[in-house]
Amino acid sequence: MTTDTEKRIRDVFADAGCVGHLHARRVGGRDDVEVSVGADDLVVLASVYKFPLMLALCEAFDAGETDPRDTVRIEPAYCTPGPTGVSLFRDAVTLSWRDLATSMMTVSDNAAADLVLGLVGVDRVESLLAGLGLTKTRVVGGTADVHRRLVIDAKAHTTAEAFAALANNDEAWTVSAYDPSYVSATTPREMTTLLDAVWTDRILSPERAAFVREVMAAQVWSHRIRSGFPYTDVVVAGKTGTIGAIRNEVAVVSFPGEIPVVVSVFTRAARADPMLPVVDDAIGRAARIAVTELRTGRLN
Repeated sequence: MTTDTEKRIRDVFADAGCVGHLHARRVGGRDDVEVSVGADDLVVLASVYKFPLMLALCEAFDAGETDPRDTVRIEPAYCTPGPTGVSLFRDAVTLSWRDLATSMMTVSDNAAADLVLGLVGVDRVESLLAGLGLTKTRVVGGTADVHRRLVIDAKAHTTAEAFAALANNDEAWTVSAYDPSYVSATTPREMTTLLDAVWTDRILSPERAAFVREVMAAQVWSHRIRSGFPYTDVVVAGKTGTIGAIRNEVAVVSFPGEIPVVVSVFTRAARADPMLPVVDDAIGRAARIAVTELRTGRLN
């Protein structure tokens, strides 16, 4: 990658008041044709962990261990809290596993993710990652596990109190949720490798890989990587992740008639405000710089 491109991306992150890591490459392309800004540094997955979790569930579908049309009855009162999905429901609901997974991915449904994790287990996720040689990526638990640790770290009584403390910029909270040594973690390069494996049908059956691609393209959030590509004919299939000062997204950007580009962006902001649109926008801008560099053919 040219020094100028790396500097431009780092400047975008600095101007937004965050530290950022990025990796991008063409789908199926050479490993050395890339855009890399701290691509091998360990970073916090946050809700991006739902992407490898989705793959582990689909692997169970392929193995015939779980029927995607089998249903599960969900009682919202016992669900992991979250701002979206079934945890917001007031009444019990019955969903198939594939529809639950769709909610997990498209609106980052925390309750759905913990139910899926309870079905497939952490060991299966770890085995899938190890099979691709992704030795730095690990999933150590679900959202409920993160919430429990956060309550302890913040010396709070409830999850709501813990998140209120986490968002207080006048307090210097040291929480494990920000430390990739303690929570589910990865590197930007390993996430683009995982995306590439799905888009080239090197993992899962073609039917299940197509399902994952379709669901990721239906993600509702457009404030991060999608914001860098505001065109109706460009498909951005991704998964976001957020907790406190952490804001991430991994995605595949597909222009008509072109080889898609996989890109992963992980940030940690100087502030932990619940809404930081300047950082969200920076993720889109950095992704656009990287994808444009690869599309122009200057990297061969």
